[in-house]
Amino acid sequence: MSKTSRIAGAVLGAVALTASLAACGGDSLEKDKGGSAAAASGSGSGSGDKGTLVIGAAAFTESKVLAELYSQILGDAGYSTSVTTVKNRELYEPSLEKGEIDVVPEYAATITEFLNAKVNGAAAKPVASSDAAATVDELKKLAEPRGLKVLPVGQAVDQNAFAVTKEFAEKNNLKTLSDLGASKIKVKIAAGDECEVRPFCVPGLKKTYGINVTGIDPKGVGTPQAKQAVKDGVDQVVLSTTTDGTLDSFGLVVLEDDKKLQNADNVLPVVNAKDAGSQEIADVLGKLTDALTTDDLARLNLKVDAERAKPEDVAKEYLESKGLVKK
Repeated sequence: MSKTSRIAGAVLGAVALTASLAACGGDSLEKDKGGSAAAASGSGSGSGDKGTLVIGAAAFTESKVLAELYSQILGDAGYSTSVTTVKNRELYEPSLEKGEIDVVPEYAATITEFLNAKVNGAAAKPVASSDAAATVDELKKLAEPRGLKVLPVGQAVDQNAFAVTKEFAEKNNLKTLSDLGASKIKVKIAAGDECEVRPFCVPGLKKTYGINVTGIDPKGVGTPQAKQAVKDGVDQVVLSTTTDGTLDSFGLVVLEDDKKLQNADNVLPVVNAKDAGSQEIADVLGKLTDALTTDDLARLNLKVDAERAKPEDVAKEYLESKGLVKK
């Protein structure tokens, strides 16, 4: 039985655990990079001359795109690759440890705190920070004893982002969150209702920046309804993410997190050390990590979400445009 079949069977057999696992699987960011339990096999590539690799993906657009990028660049290097989508980190991370999945695109701070809670308990003191290098150092301490190898972090980052209309920013001379705090303007934030209590949302905005938040409009994180509410002037700020490619279409602009409230959720590969820990695999993935930017990710997400392109197609186009795979 192939690795893909084994992991799909294992996860589908665990669907009954969805509710309980999801309840204890929240991430530090408002965006849940991982969700409820399910699995599906995606596209594959490569000649297989150098062996077989299973790439894991969480069930949201960006993770699927990243998994396709990993799959295709490794396939071009001579590996036989396939993509398996597993919605819940509580399920795909153990599969990575077991070697049922070989490679997963991850987010530095989020996976660090996930493993921190797994190793040290849910009440463990946070060890991730806004410093990417320091966060990765902490991640390695947690990951390596579990048979995981953490590859170098890239510049692409998916963090909470707070956006306002371009007109609002220009009228009030706002470029940063510090500017918004100094302005003392009262703002209502379109976000998920959990923003009221999450340390990286309202409490952090008030404590770190002195922003005068008057309330939350519970329209969700980065939803079209939330962005439309800000565009229409119903709310002044929307909580989205740094890789949201649709902000410009709503006339919105992100205010810089100049005091680094948000943790370093830079994209990086995490691999099973035994099955995918070779320097060659690290070097191949490193070429992609070095090339990929936050803006790149936003554009790729936009093509899938707004233009209905397939993740495998946008991944192929990107890799070819950067000269990372053969045409």
